[in-house]
Amino acid sequence: MLRKCKELRIALLGAVLAVSGCAKEELPAQAPPVRDVPDDVQAGQGNTTSLGELPFVAGLSVAGTFAQKLEQPTPLGETTAVHVKLPPPANRLLADSLVRVVGDPARPTVLFRSDTLARLGAIPSSPGPDFFTLFSQLPDSELERRRENERRLASGEFGTPTRETILFNGRHPAARYEGLPVDADAFGQGGLVPLTSCPQMPSSTQAWWERTLLIRDPAVVLDPARTWDPCTGAGTKGGVWTFAHLMREMAQGSGARPEAFVLNWLSLWLNDFQSNGDTVPARRKMYDEVIAPWAAASGASSSLQLNASTGRWEVMLSKPLDLDIAPFRLLSIVNRIDLAGGSGDYSRPSNPGELRFLFGLTRPSPWGSGGTEATCNLKPFTVIFEYGVPGEGCPALMGWARQWAGMGSYATFNVAYRARLALMTESVVQRGRAPGKGNGNALNQLRTNEVALGFPWELREFRLVDEHPVTGQNTPSNGFLRVHTMALTPDDATHDFRTDPDVDFVVRTHVKNGVEQPVTVPTRCSAHFTMPRTVNGRPFLGANAQVAPPTHWEGLTVVPTDATEVCARKEFSANTCNGCHFKDTGTNDFSGVNNLAFTHVSPTSGIPARLSKFLTGGGSGFMFVVPDAQFGAQVTSWPFADLLRRHQRLQELANCTTCGWFIDLDVGYLARMEALAGSVPLDLPPGSPEPALTVGPIRDVGVVKQLLELRPGFRTQLQELPLDFLQPPAARVH
Repeated sequence: MLRKCKELRIALLGAVLAVSGCAKEELPAQAPPVRDVPDDVQAGQGNTTSLGELPFVAGLSVAGTFAQKLEQPTPLGETTAVHVKLPPPANRLLADSLVRVVGDPARPTVLFRSDTLARLGAIPSSPGPDFFTLFSQLPDSELERRRENERRLASGEFGTPTRETILFNGRHPAARYEGLPVDADAFGQGGLVPLTSCPQMPSSTQAWWERTLLIRDPAVVLDPARTWDPCTGAGTKGGVWTFAHLMREMAQGSGARPEAFVLNWLSLWLNDFQSNGDTVPARRKMYDEVIAPWAAASGASSSLQLNASTGRWEVMLSKPLDLDIAPFRLLSIVNRIDLAGGSGDYSRPSNPGELRFLFGLTRPSPWGSGGTEATCNLKPFTVIFEYGVPGEGCPALMGWARQWAGMGSYATFNVAYRARLALMTESVVQRGRAPGKGNGNALNQLRTNEVALGFPWELREFRLVDEHPVTGQNTPSNGFLRVHTMALTPDDATHDFRTDPDVDFVVRTHVKNGVEQPVTVPTRCSAHFTMPRTVNGRPFLGANAQVAPPTHWEGLTVVPTDATEVCARKEFSANTCNGCHFKDTGTNDFSGVNNLAFTHVSPTSGIPARLSKFLTGGGSGFMFVVPDAQFGAQVTSWPFADLLRRHQRLQELANCTTCGWFIDLDVGYLARMEALAGSVPLDLPPGSPEPALTVGPIRDVGVVKQLLELRPGFRTQLQELPLDFLQPPAARVH
């Protein structure tokens, strides 16, 4: 163990030095942060390593965004140059382009090389050759507001502060550093002002995680006023945190009663179905394990019958299911504000991430009438409601973040805490909160993960959309929940997880081309790519995902000595449902102690539910180190501490986000660019559909000058966004 830790420390140091170009500095003179020692470290089990082993680097070396006040506003009234350090383009032909276009071509974000703008006199100076510039309206008061927030954080008003921040590359801890205080005075004088994370923020502890990120305390998940426990019959039927309430809100606008809405969803397991060429076999144990016992507890007789005319199995009930006694027990309420910005690369924040409810299946005996934890018969079956939090832009994003950060100020999960949490959750889950989505409901997707209905474990995904059978484009639609292809996950029925040539092709082309350079494993490895729906003329995305097998996904010809290929393999696999729920994250505990096999929140460990070490890192102050799923620890191991990552992102959004007004340009601007330059430097993630425009670099400074002058003619709307909105979310869907 000590040898592995030493090797990891050496690898981490080399990785960060390669990233930052800075020598290791002495730690600041301050007391070391208090760390909770994890149980598995004390017992000598597992592979957890202290975050204190990470090298310390200068805060300026991690700054990727600078703000600079212009001497005169632009013709569009913009007052500030926002300089962003973009990674090398996925399309290598654009490497020397003086202009970059990123994001959705229908809502393009156009940036100009900072060195070129300084040469033209459009900006006072450039932060360096890797930076590109866009313009914003940024009042001086915005930086004053941030400076005041920094003062309040340092005072301890929001919790015991720490100066140390962990630098994450994607989801991997890479180094320690101190965030830089914003210099509002220098900004007012036209200086280049770096914008990093908070110089101080509340220390990341399990108590903070429990109150602001992943709430699983019995006071909440067994709240008698808002939950109903199918194990004991205690609580309030139809309370605001029950399965029944969420389904009733979702069913409104569907044209069906909530009981029929739920039965229709459960019946999707009773017959084979097909999506994107993937035929998924029925799991008719859904009737035996869920529908029939639920019907009996509802006082209904039930049967499963084959319809001779349609050839499909159907459930016959003498009366509807009683939703109030649904056999789904609340395990946790989860804040995924770290998903703000959507799953696309360089996408503008469309909502403040997700709010999730996680339930576990039970089959108590007797049903909800004085049973106990011991008699509850907890099932290896989870249901996750994943809602897109309504709102757009800075006000919604920061407002939601501040609400969650404020939950950390409560010492206990008392009446006031639970009342405030209920107001927050209801603002998302109630019908009508998302008028443009199916049934007016904010649901993004509903996911299941189970082995209670048969072996192997299986994950499924459902949405309130119509998925186009060829393009995969989603159209929000009212009605029942529908089966959806799995996000970023191949069809494991037709693609072998070890030897499939299509997987190998995608890893070594699309994903490899999207790996940010320079890459150093294990701590500098992230990639921008989209998962193609078809590969080489064959369907690729699957309609379900099974686990063990597959345990992960391998690239057949990936070279273990090529860091970019090793990174690409990991990025591909870890973003699939299979890899995320097994070997790529080390979620493979079969000891019977933690009951966490294939889940990050255990449905069978009781309340509070046990969490995976991928989430906790093994404890506050630690990271969980997982051997590479294909090549093992002899090539590299990947560190994780995801709740720490989410904690830091929450604090940044709540307290240290700087917002400005950005002017959208009409898509016609790109057509004009193509006419002037002959091509458009559109940098799309590998695997994206071919654009209608001719893609290529712009190298002519004269064309850059013309494009700057043309901007006022293509102005559309103003949007208030974080200055770092071009930073893609570290997490994608899981």
